[in-house]
Amino acid sequence: MFSQCTKMKYYSCLSVFKHQWDQVTSAVWQKYPNPYSKHVVSEDVIHRSLLPDGKRLYSQRLLTKTNRMPRWGNVVFGANAHLVSVIEESVVDPIKKTLTTYTRNLGYTTFMVVEEKCVYKQSSENSSWTELQRHVWVDSSLLGFARAIQKFGVERYKSNSVKSSKGIQYVINKMFVPEQVSNDIPQKVEQLTKKAKAAQDLARQGKRDHAVQ
Repeated sequence: MFSQCTKMKYYSCLSVFKHQWDQVTSAVWQKYPNPYSKHVVSEDVIHRSLLPDGKRLYSQRLLTKTNRMPRWGNVVFGANAHLVSVIEESVVDPIKKTLTTYTRNLGYTTFMVVEEKCVYKQSSENSSWTELQRHVWVDSSLLGFARAIQKFGVERYKSNSVKSSKGIQYVINKMFVPEQVSNDIPQKVEQLTKKAKAAQDLARQGKRDHAVQ
């Protein structure tokens, strides 16, 4: 029933956040929940320690997600959605300013295996920005369905990667942008006050002109 001769599919993409690396990585650790990740049911840190060099932080997190099957997948598994456990390993290097994460699913591996590598680092275009390079490998050992499953997995990953970036941006805005907005409030109030005063002055001048006539 299972084939060991399938060739996995590979896909990569680049996202840029116009925020500093430390802000983006802080948001990554607090990414869940957000409106774009409703499929993530839970997250648990199962291990965290410094690597032997004493400079890099290694973490393991266990995520539980709901994954909806394609219609033809219901023939095999008989349901529309399933809970899938995903292990995430990460390494933070504060000196080089990189955060690298590795994820892979632990359940339904005969149906599809998705392995992802994400690297967050300072943008080569602007040191105040952060770029995220994603790499994903999708494989299946289900005879007769492997290529269709691989294609389905890559297309779903493309869609989910867009939502993931939106989720990170949402958390960044929630954590950092409100501070910038609040600092602008006094200036905006002053501008509105000046506009209101100018409007009142014009109204008074109009009344005077009308009275003279």
